[in-house]
Amino acid sequence: MASSQSAWELENAIKLIDPTRDALYSYDADDQKIIQDDKPWKKDPHHFKNVRISAVALLKMVMHARSGGSLEVMGLMQGKISGDTFIVTDAFRLPVEGTETRVNASDEANEYVVQYLQSCRDNGRLDNAVGWYHSHPGYGCWLSGIDVATQQAQQFQDPFLAVVIDPDRTISAGKVEIGAFRTYPKDYKPAGGQADDDYQTIPLAKIEDFGAHASQYYSLEISHYKSTLDTHLLELLWNKYWVSTLSQSPLFTNREYSSKQMLDLSAKIKNADKALAHGNRGGPAAGRGLKDSQMEKMVRDSNKIAGEQMTGLLAGEIKAKLFDGVGAAARGQTPA
Repeated sequence: MASSQSAWELENAIKLIDPTRDALYSYDADDQKIIQDDKPWKKDPHHFKNVRISAVALLKMVMHARSGGSLEVMGLMQGKISGDTFIVTDAFRLPVEGTETRVNASDEANEYVVQYLQSCRDNGRLDNAVGWYHSHPGYGCWLSGIDVATQQAQQFQDPFLAVVIDPDRTISAGKVEIGAFRTYPKDYKPAGGQADDDYQTIPLAKIEDFGAHASQYYSLEISHYKSTLDTHLLELLWNKYWVSTLSQSPLFTNREYSSKQMLDLSAKIKNADKALAHGNRGGPAAGRGLKDSQMEKMVRDSNKIAGEQMTGLLAGEIKAKLFDGVGAAARGQTPA
């Protein structure tokens, strides 16, 4: 049980910060007011470069995202600003209506936010709302056109951050699939294109939306931390859920997502085959660049799917070796 918790923390690089004073949780209202008055992000659209998310806030967001199934969910994050870094201390879900492609915040949700934050302040928690999060079930961490418009509207009350979590890929990979983003001002043109260092598989139905808005925002580096209180809360959670954690298999829990991945890869292969056949009409050299690009992406996608399936199979084999026959042995019987 303890090893499972340690593995989760190691996989998501969660570090214990200042175990004596829990410095990242201290909130200095005067210091935050100075930052608000100075507004360094107005002078530099790339001012914010990092996000630090507490382990409990991360877990709450992932559990909320997972509870939505194939529907998108939405919530807000609380925290503060330190230099070029957002520090997220907590998160809470919003009562919003979600579909498979968007979430719609109503007046009821806005009223809920005001009441929730006021309740926090009444109880001595002064952390501001520093961003919003929502889920992309099965199609990666990036901002759609609707997300970009939402974030641009929210950045009028800067500083504000957008976080996206993919619960399906989190289950398949065993590591939280998460991205943090800021949009550029509408009249700002970033120098050069975005780097493709963080490659991710985008479903065929979403590729056009993904590419159309990629130049309107940039990603921030994410790290995680835990306080001494987080450590205690995580221990309580693991004590409650360790049985279900051991008994579950990502191959069964996420089988619908895995099937969709295979169907999407099949559609991409068919489209690439048609594009190559059309390109080769102009001669061998005409379709060579397209062929290399298409093949490279499909190989990376197929390797990713195969790797996730292998991980699930190995996990099942290990559990079988460890636990098959345990009940019979306890009763003094010989396992079959």
